[in-house]
Amino acid sequence: MTATSPIRYPDVRSEPVMTKRAWWLVGLNVLIPGSAQILAGNRRFGRFAVGTTFLLWALIVIGAVVFAVAHSVIYGVVTNTIGLTVIQVVLAAYALLWIILTFDTLRLTRLIRTAPLARPAIALFSVVVLVVVAGVAGYGAVSAGSARSALAKIFGGTTMVAPVDGRYNILLLGGDAGADRVGLRPDSTSIASIDATTGATTIIGIPRNLEQVPFAKGSPLYGPFPDGYDCGDLCLIDYLYTYAEEHPSLYPKAESQGSSPGIEAMKDAAEGVLGLKIQYYALIDMQGFADLIDALGGITIDVPARTPYGGVTGATPQGYFEVGKQKMDGQAALWYARTRYDSNDFQRMARQRQVQEAMLKQFQPSVVLSKFQAIAAAGAQVVKTDIPSAALGGFVDLAGKARKQAVTQLDLVPPTIEPGNPDYAKIHELVAAAVAPKTASPAP
Repeated sequence: MTATSPIRYPDVRSEPVMTKRAWWLVGLNVLIPGSAQILAGNRRFGRFAVGTTFLLWALIVIGAVVFAVAHSVIYGVVTNTIGLTVIQVVLAAYALLWIILTFDTLRLTRLIRTAPLARPAIALFSVVVLVVVAGVAGYGAVSAGSARSALAKIFGGTTMVAPVDGRYNILLLGGDAGADRVGLRPDSTSIASIDATTGATTIIGIPRNLEQVPFAKGSPLYGPFPDGYDCGDLCLIDYLYTYAEEHPSLYPKAESQGSSPGIEAMKDAAEGVLGLKIQYYALIDMQGFADLIDALGGITIDVPARTPYGGVTGATPQGYFEVGKQKMDGQAALWYARTRYDSNDFQRMARQRQVQEAMLKQFQPSVVLSKFQAIAAAGAQVVKTDIPSAALGGFVDLAGKARKQAVTQLDLVPPTIEPGNPDYAKIHELVAAAVAPKTASPAP
């Protein structure tokens, strides 16, 4: 532009010229933020804004290319507290810059000199674009902050471990804490065994009433129970959590490693039962479980048979889940997963598996993005794990592979396994067969 440019030096007496100029400026502010300032305002500020805009665009393009060729790198960034802090600061700064640029552009338009009928349209267009762009950047910044906070609360581990025999084995515990319980006791215990290369996953369900649990010689529990968990009464596997919590000297380093004596005892128990090395755990507080489902917008369960729910000792059920597809909120899903009214632990294990699978289906990108803050807040309340945040990138990558394959299920229940008198040699054979490498099959 020359010194006589109508953009920088317009004829302020001409409403048509000023109106056309105003539309040009607000349009340029949208297309290339900062260009309006270069043409009609503070050139130094404009060059800074344009340079910042081009840098942000370049980072987005580079991120997209890296994601296409090595998406685990991007997963590593967005699941790292430092990476999320950088993203939050960048997005917040750009949102602020956009707000300043938009109001400065409106100042440069000299609306009072434009046609009266055009003034509201120019102002409204600028405000709408401001809300959309700054709002998206601001939401991204807030979401990055929520994710960083959730990561800090959920992922307490510090030790990176390698897969064993090509697999990651993660202990999944459903915590059953309540006013009528002394401390927490696992309400459900299962293991997710994940192929470290393909993501193929096997979920192994362990009954909460399994008895005579064996321990390897290296386990702290081998000393008090060299012949298996035998306390002279009904010694169920889920009682081991309370036992270890009452004897913290068995696992003196548990707390410093993001775990607890009870959890470490359950790890040792699962290893003895399955013959697998357990690297990590994830504990879900069942009392807060409903919040996470509500944050996801509920789940849909295909109920196979009319299922009563209510307290085990109640004379009559509180209600029924009818046959067919049912949309459940968090409280309903919790009842469905946990009820033992007129049913047993093994039937309940099958229902819990349904709920787990339904939740996985709800973790779609569109759902997570639209409800991210609620999901992050609920997750921070109900989930605890010793998986270090530094390992999340790899696990997210594996999760993406796992979603494309059918999940193998193995429940150690009658008639195959009798919890009161289990054949652990047989269990080891079943587990070895279940986790053996298989040809990938598509998820249903």
